[in-house]
Amino acid sequence: MTTKQLIQIAALTLCALSLNPAMAHGAGKARHGGVVQVAHDVNFELVATADGVIIYLVDHDQPMPSKGIAGKLTVLQGGKKTEADLKEAGDNQLKATGVTVSKGAKVVAVLNNVEGKTVTVRFSVK
Repeated sequence: MTTKQLIQIAALTLCALSLNPAMAHGAGKARHGGVVQVAHDVNFELVATADGVIIYLVDHDQPMPSKGIAGKLTVLQGGKKTEADLKEAGDNQLKATGVTVSKGAKVVAVLNNVEGKTVTVRFSVK
């Protein structure tokens, strides 16, 4: 083996040892019968209610406080676009009223101040 080959092997070994594998958390299971999506390592569960929607926030299997988080919800369904404000609604909940979400809807939530960031979460209701 040449010196050049030994250097290459040593460099590859060091690179392999220094790699930090990224483990995706993936979307958790729905706890409230809704649709779950993950953004910035936070699970967001969209649940349709009689007068709108609730989004539950869960971070690493623990309820994430919704205090200080607000945003806008956009619902696209059957060629119709509806928007509503999302506001705090309790411990780990955000609520929007005046929107209807049913099968086939595409929902986008733009949330401000999620751990200091603006986060966009997209849901497809099946």
